[in-house]
Amino acid sequence: MPKSDAPYPLELRRRLVELVRSGRNPESLAQEYEPSAQAIRNWVAQAERDEGQRTDGLTTEEKAELARL
Repeated sequence: MPKSDAPYPLELRRRLVELVRSGRNPESLAQEYEPSAQAIRNWVAQAERDEGQRTDGLTTEEKAELARL
């Protein structure tokens, strides 16, 4: 079933991840921007997986490969 809302733009996600890494808190960013604090935390965790800093899940590339198969 397709999602009803389009995903947030990649550039917005990258910018929010950078802001969290620079010391901003996901809750304050959620009040300033539309995504929820949990969504922002998820994006930070996924960015860390993609960079090899975490091993508790699949990287974006691995997820795309599974979807392709």
